[in-house]
Amino acid sequence: MTEGEQKIFQVLKKKFPKHTEIQVADISGGCGAMFEVSIEAEEFRGLKTVKQHMLVNQALKEEIAQMHGMRINTKVPS
Repeated sequence: MTEGEQKIFQVLKKKFPKHTEIQVADISGGCGAMFEVSIEAEEFRGLKTVKQHMLVNQALKEEIAQMHGMRINTKVPS
C-alpha cells in the first residue's frame, strides 16, 4: 500500500470498527490525487447508499481536501 492508501485505510478502519472489508486503491497513476474506496460495514445497515457515502465522506473530510477525486463503493455484510 502507498502512504496515501494506508492513511485512508487507517481512518476508515477506525471510523467503521464493524467493517468486514476495506479496500483502498490509488487510481491516479501514483500521484495520490484520486482514490477508489470499497468498504463493507455493519454501520451501513438500514441506510440508503447516499447516506452511506456521506458517512465515508465525513470520515475522510481532511484527506478529501487534498484529493482531486474519490470513487466510493459501500455495502452491508450479508
